[in-house]
Amino acid sequence: MDKKLEKIVQALQENFGTSYEEFRDEAHVFVKAENIVEALTLLRDKFEFELLSALTATDYYPQETPRFHVVYQLTSLARNLSVQLRVAVNSDQPKVPSAAFVYDTANWREREVFDMFGIVFDGHPDPRRILTPEGMEDHPLRKDFPLGYEEPQFTFNYDDVDLKKIYAKE
Repeated sequence: MDKKLEKIVQALQENFGTSYEEFRDEAHVFVKAENIVEALTLLRDKFEFELLSALTATDYYPQETPRFHVVYQLTSLARNLSVQLRVAVNSDQPKVPSAAFVYDTANWREREVFDMFGIVFDGHPDPRRILTPEGMEDHPLRKDFPLGYEEPQFTFNYDDVDLKKIYAKE
């Protein structure tokens, strides 16, 4: 791990009791949900991580605790560094405090994570759906979301598929 990045990870460990893992010279720091806003603010103000490059989630279904990880990818353009913060979220109440007041870009990205995974961001200024219809109750990027499937039609199965097709009535 980079020496500059080592100091940042140590500061996060001292202030928030985080754990971390290294992967290909990148640090993945695991932060508790209640500390994520303070950790993001510390990285922005003290360590010059001025860009929230990505905010997404990962679903580990069928594992229930934790089922999700909310992933914050931060970039410091001034220091040429990148760090990833992860928040473990259980499936029974998937909630994380909103980072929309720390990074402006978190506003739309949190809406997208809510829409696709169903993770609620407490304190978000505009918690509406952004990619799916407003009345939709499902979340398409969850691993338990039912897949739509249409069998491709070839010469060997033409008749079988043709029987299942729905045609418009005249």
